[in-house]
Amino acid sequence: MTPHSHDSADIVDSTLEASARGMRALWISFAALMVTAVAQLVVVVISGSVALLGDTLHNFADALTAVPLAIAFLLGRRAATRRFTYGLGRSEDLAGLVILLVMFASAVLAAWTAIDRLLNPRDMTEIGWVAAAGLVGFIGNEVVARYRITVGRQIGSAALVADGLHARTDGFTSLAVLLAAGGSAIGWRWADPVVGLLITVAILSVLWGAAKEVFSRMLDAVDPALVDAAERTLAATPGVRGVDTIRLRWVGHTLIAESELDVDPTLTLVQAHTIAHRAEDRLIDALPRLTQALIHAHPGGDTATEHHEPVPQRS
Repeated sequence: MTPHSHDSADIVDSTLEASARGMRALWISFAALMVTAVAQLVVVVISGSVALLGDTLHNFADALTAVPLAIAFLLGRRAATRRFTYGLGRSEDLAGLVILLVMFASAVLAAWTAIDRLLNPRDMTEIGWVAAAGLVGFIGNEVVARYRITVGRQIGSAALVADGLHARTDGFTSLAVLLAAGGSAIGWRWADPVVGLLITVAILSVLWGAAKEVFSRMLDAVDPALVDAAERTLAATPGVRGVDTIRLRWVGHTLIAESELDVDPTLTLVQAHTIAHRAEDRLIDALPRLTQALIHAHPGGDTATEHHEPVPQRS
């Protein structure tokens, strides 16, 4: 046998590194959104624009969505216990739900404001400053969205991706302020509420995509391509005659796997264990976000049935 260790230090280091990157992305984007919102607030004070005030408050709220995600990342760093045997990585899924609720509230607020403006039109002052502030809001949110989505996909965090998509919808809301300012400049008082309703539709569309991502993760959905890659990797391991089962699931932003492999029934326990461990190492190398795998090797061929007799049922 080649000496090896099942020490979890490497797994913990990988998880901490991913969490650290997620935390860094949260705080950098939080700072960027706060700067954007404060800049818009200055223009609100100067212009008295109700539309820009709503967008400013929206950006403040978006910045604060970093709080539940930061809590989830901190919880995910905790070691597994006898009560939480997989750790607290799934807290990211709960944070994703909070973000979905904030996105839904954003859509409701945008629709409510648009309908109110249709019923009660208002004149806009300091249109140039309002347009500039709307453009700043769009740029700030889009930069944050790209950063969050990129880091979220790299570390496998569905919640961080959803938060990035939320920032993108807020950017569209800021862009609506810019378009509304242009319409007001040429005397179209209806431009602001109509654009607001269109933005509501865009927010709901992004919300639908983010909800599918978050709820799929909560139901242990994985990309079928990952399952195919895992099956090919295990089947190609020397000593493996076949792959009976392969299961993958996300715990936070890391993957874990379980698999049953057919091996030669004449092998000793030590030899079968060596093959299983080799398969585990190859699988972890093949799947970037995979941190641990439970591999069960059992005798294949005609003797497989006699070694897997059903457990007698108790009366």
